[in-house]
Amino acid sequence: MPLTATEAGTGLILALPKGRILKELRPVLARAGIVPAEDFLDEDSRRLRFETNDPMLDVVRVRPFDVATFVAHGGAQIGVCGGDVLMEYDTDQIYAPLDLGLGRCRVSVAEQAVTAGQDDPSRWSRIRVATKYPNIARRHFSARGVQAEVVHLNGAMELAPSLGLSRVIVDLVQTGSTLKANGLVETEVIAHVTSRLIVNRTALKTRPEEIAGWIARFRAALT
Repeated sequence: MPLTATEAGTGLILALPKGRILKELRPVLARAGIVPAEDFLDEDSRRLRFETNDPMLDVVRVRPFDVATFVAHGGAQIGVCGGDVLMEYDTDQIYAPLDLGLGRCRVSVAEQAVTAGQDDPSRWSRIRVATKYPNIARRHFSARGVQAEVVHLNGAMELAPSLGLSRVIVDLVQTGSTLKANGLVETEVIAHVTSRLIVNRTALKTRPEEIAGWIARFRAALT
């Protein structure tokens, strides 16, 4: 078994998101020459940190939003996360040098189909929004002169309008099928997003050759 990055001394940590994006990322990792331990892709594995074929690189598997936190605070030096996470997290401790073009989706405003278009959003002064993106939602509506009262949910946003929790939701949309199944329609796209390679800015300054090397390997893996 290869040494872990910790055992090797001063290895790097690559933070990767659980779920759909990780599956899309598999061929990119392979082309970049990264081969994690066999149980890395086992959803039932309780391990969160895995050695790779490179003794100077370990990978950790965490929730998508946590990737940005680990990288920003230096727990991991590099990572992969969605543009939506970067928009919400909004920190100067993260540099995102490479768009991986994976996980294409959008952050959108949606509301019940039965109420959509019944009034003019430009005349709103206040709106209640259910979302897991409070910062994105507040910035979006503030730019339109609307005060957003945020109901912070981590899931099942689509239920909020029908249960009276909010007028609209701000959520990540891929196909729109979940919205449709719950009687909602997309009324505005805030941003189109994809997954990005991110790095810790301090690590980029203190270990420039290593970080630049990995950026180059990921870039080559996309061609």
